[in-house]
Amino acid sequence: MRQLFLDTETTGLRVEDGNRLLEMAAVEMIDRKLSKSDAHFHRYVNPGRDSEEGALNVHGLTTQFLSDKPKFAEVVDDFLAYVQGAELIIHNAPFDVGYLNMELGKLGRGKIQDYVVSITDTLKMAKDLWPGKRNSLDALCDRYEVDRSGRTLHGALIDCELLAEVYMAMTRGQDSLLIDYAPTAEENASNLERRSNSLPLIVTQASAEELALHQKYLNALDKAVKGSCVWRELEPLLPNTEGNPQ
Repeated sequence: MRQLFLDTETTGLRVEDGNRLLEMAAVEMIDRKLSKSDAHFHRYVNPGRDSEEGALNVHGLTTQFLSDKPKFAEVVDDFLAYVQGAELIIHNAPFDVGYLNMELGKLGRGKIQDYVVSITDTLKMAKDLWPGKRNSLDALCDRYEVDRSGRTLHGALIDCELLAEVYMAMTRGQDSLLIDYAPTAEENASNLERRSNSLPLIVTQASAEELALHQKYLNALDKAVKGSCVWRELEPLLPNTEGNPQ
């Protein structure tokens, strides 16, 4: 599976006010492994207008710096070829998608949804996992202990890299334990024989409090994947709170 963590910077907050894109970046991940930096996408774009003061304070990209950069029309083919057929993972996706669709629409190139498999909004994921909490990218970095000490201003590329780390932390446990290594039938048989010849194991049953915490964690995983996590398949094999088989 090819996933792209995407972010943009713009001249202002509202696309309805005539603001434009001025930076685009995407970080590639394939089968939950981040690609090398030369596989990422990063372009500055000359927006043809000044940034609003509030936006300039966020990204620091001045009109002078952007004056010799290409227009969006000059990079659109490279961008669309890069995202083709991938899943986009974006924090607060409606904002970035709105700007991308505006720029594509000006060129008669349709919508970003026409080129990608799907778009995942990590802000929505975070709100489902942490209702009532602050769920900005900065807040999630702090919550999941992702180092953002090198980030003084918002930049599309560094925000993509931070988002990739946050997403991996948010979805940990779903498939990372199963994808990297799948034993063969021969290895399974060998492991079973080895266990049957070993001494009996002493099993300590989980307490009611531990079982409750376990269920809370599984519920969070269910919300993250919008379904049932893989651990639910094992529940019929586990003992219940009284220690009797279910």
